Amino acid sequence: MKEAMFFRRLKGKKVRCDLCAHRCVIEEGKRGICGVRVNEGGSLYSLVFGKAVATHVDPIEKKPLFHFQPGSTSFSVATVGCNFRCAHCQNADISILPIGRGHILGQDLTPEEIVAAAEENGCRSIAYTYTEPTVFFEYAHDTARLAAEKDIGNIFVTNGYMTEEALRTIQPCLNAANVDLKSFSEDHYRQICGASLQPVLESLQLMKSLGIWLEVTTLVIPTLNDSEEELRRIAEFIFSLGPETPWHVSQFYPTFQLTHLPPTPVESIRRGREIGLDVGLRYVYTGNIPGDEGENTFCYCCGRRLIHRHGYSILENRLQEGHCDRCGAIIDGVDL
Repeated sequence: MKEAMFFRRLKGKKVRCDLCAHRCVIEEGKRGICGVRVNEGGSLYSLVFGKAVATHVDPIEKKPLFHFQPGSTSFSVATVGCNFRCAHCQNADISILPIGRGHILGQDLTPEEIVAAAEENGCRSIAYTYTEPTVFFEYAHDTARLAAEKDIGNIFVTNGYMTEEALRTIQPCLNAANVDLKSFSEDHYRQICGASLQPVLESLQLMKSLGIWLEVTTLVIPTLNDSEEELRRIAEFIFSLGPETPWHVSQFYPTFQLTHLPPTPVESIRRGREIGLDVGLRYVYTGNIPGDEGENTFCYCCGRRLIHRHGYSILENRLQEGHCDRCGAIIDGVDL
């Protein structure tokens, strides 16, 4: 175990964890909502430091990040645990694994070994992903600091539920994030995700102000968050962060506790993209529909197709040092 960051000792050997917006008050011998932070003797410890449950070399487009080092690969790493309880979780086998269990699964893998693996595989970045990186913050933080020294980028694929103090601590090493904005409804967040909306909105605003490259994903689930009104509210909020913020409008497939719902109609995803563009966002993408026109990056000034994608693959990239090769408009992003 490694002593956790961001906690306060309370009376009676209780502690308050200040890592995420739940701010769990944890009795001695108990764990927080995430299942991977435990109170031992009035101190809080991480149970997953150095315990990687999944590692893989992924295309950066899989995160999805379309405006951060496009065409590169990212060394992806995760531990067990999550601070959400999403009914549609695609990685529930590892995200909720520690709940009610004593043993923490994962292979021993040090931060130094993660960075070395990224270098050996020619990855330009390390992505803390698959589960929620906030709950393995100490592991991600130590790895990110080492990666930054090697000029390797660091990426959070996250639900955005970390506290301001955690986000400000990781910011010097955090180059990019894709944040799930799952809905614009407090009821949806509470009933479907076991969380709250406002902390996510505040994290998005803070990331933007701190200069972290930000892209947002919304998984559109039939009957739950697919109304035009809700999609427009999401798009308008993202626009308030800056029209250059890419929005990924992604198709839902039945999984975990929502197998009774149908896949999202392609027309709904395309309509979401239209709404985002209508609001004024420069880059809106359709997700989980390989070959769809909405996977491509277009110049927001002249409409030229600049990056042609199919799934996670780039078939053509016409960008010239981050500019449109036709009209010269600057295309927003990092290392385009």
